[in-house]
Amino acid sequence: MATSKLRAERPNEGHGRRLKREPMSRVDTAWLRMERPTNPMMITGVMMFAEPMSLVQLKRVVQQRFLSYARFRQKPVDGATGAQWVEDADFDLDWHVRISGLPGKSNPAAEKKALERFVSQLASSPLDPTKPLWQFHLIERYQGGSAIVSRIHHCYADGIALVQVLLSLTDTSRESSQASRLDKAWLKQDAAPVARRVGAVDKYMKLGGKVLEQGMAMYRDPTLAGLIAKEGGELARELVTALALPDDPPSLLRGRLGVSKRVAWAEPLDLEEVKAVGRACDCTVNDVLMAAAAGALRGYMLDRGENLDGMTLRATVPVNLRPLEHAKKLGNHFGLVFLDLPVGEDNPLRRLERVAECMNQLKSSRQAIVAYGLLAALGLAPPQLQEVALEMFSRKASAVATNVPGPQQPLYLAGCMLRDIMFWVPQTGSIGLGLSILSYRGQVHFGLVTDARLIPDPDAVVRRFGAEFEKLLYLSLMGGWEHPLDADSATALLEESTPA
Repeated sequence: MATSKLRAERPNEGHGRRLKREPMSRVDTAWLRMERPTNPMMITGVMMFAEPMSLVQLKRVVQQRFLSYARFRQKPVDGATGAQWVEDADFDLDWHVRISGLPGKSNPAAEKKALERFVSQLASSPLDPTKPLWQFHLIERYQGGSAIVSRIHHCYADGIALVQVLLSLTDTSRESSQASRLDKAWLKQDAAPVARRVGAVDKYMKLGGKVLEQGMAMYRDPTLAGLIAKEGGELARELVTALALPDDPPSLLRGRLGVSKRVAWAEPLDLEEVKAVGRACDCTVNDVLMAAAAGALRGYMLDRGENLDGMTLRATVPVNLRPLEHAKKLGNHFGLVFLDLPVGEDNPLRRLERVAECMNQLKSSRQAIVAYGLLAALGLAPPQLQEVALEMFSRKASAVATNVPGPQQPLYLAGCMLRDIMFWVPQTGSIGLGLSILSYRGQVHFGLVTDARLIPDPDAVVRRFGAEFEKLLYLSLMGGWEHPLDADSATALLEESTPA
């Protein structure tokens, strides 16, 4: 959405009455202005149900629950004095909730392919900037049940908040009632570390504009790095670290982006098996999943003829900066950190070890808070500075990766059981690859969204995800972590375990 299309409206528009307006936060404004034809700033989700759902049922739920958030009746309007949330005087639920069908044969594999193509088309198509920036598309018949594809612009909220919003439409039993509405307790964790980070955010936001200005100067003149680090303390040191990162190496994952997206998702993994690998290897579930994702990318890149000797790519990973039970307040409250993806490492356990080491280092860093402050500063920066800064940071990574923990009990929407759920966050700047991981009902779901010009066949990546996890499962339970295998031994062990 080009910001030129989002002109401020006249004060008395709206059939003679004054429209309700609210100023948009700096960070939300930054996400609004990141929209590009090559990277629409939408969070796209798919919810698959075991039973058919009618359009009337879906509209009733959206009306009662989704629109209980007043923000979703508002549209963003960017003007000379900044961005605002403006009530849509012509709000029409029929435009936002619509019915769609899938072409092709009625068998599960063909229907999945057709749904992936449909989601790809929607992920490639910007939302109408003259209306509130969200839509639900109901597929009435999908694999014996139904499916809903949702699109919500990133300026409304971050992925963690929006996943919770979507889940707030659900119940814990087939019969909807106040008592059955999904409780937010599944998102509650120890909020103290998050709260401490949040306490530092205000301070860093005040410094954000100054740091951004100094950081851009340092990018042009690296000799300033020492001076900034000496004078600016911890915040400046984190900025120096981020700016000093070299650009990600050239690979088939980077290049000139097109305007078409491709979406695919893998067969789910068993969450207990993922936890078992984590326990055996003394690392987190997230470490295991990101290592499997790195292995899947490695296999795909090798098949495409890429030379991966010693190559490490980076993914930007969102870090929540608020207690998760506050996510329903909407808005964007997260920072970003750079995670290493060691695609050049051929030993699966070594890959996992390196991912875990990087994650441990990031836990003690303030990268996420620095990124949040910089996003706030970008929300007020001139367009030319926004472009340069966005391009500078996006060149330091080849992917965006998200992992959201979901509820483990079965959920229902309009009386239909939610069977599977997947979502994708948008990529920024010149990044053309998005990895998404979400756990639900004892399973882990892995999805990929790619720029069609760079990776036209994301299914060739996602189908490797399960195989890469199986390698980790087998090797870790064989005791490979306590006595790390070299690559040849690991390969030999895997070959011996494969039936003839």
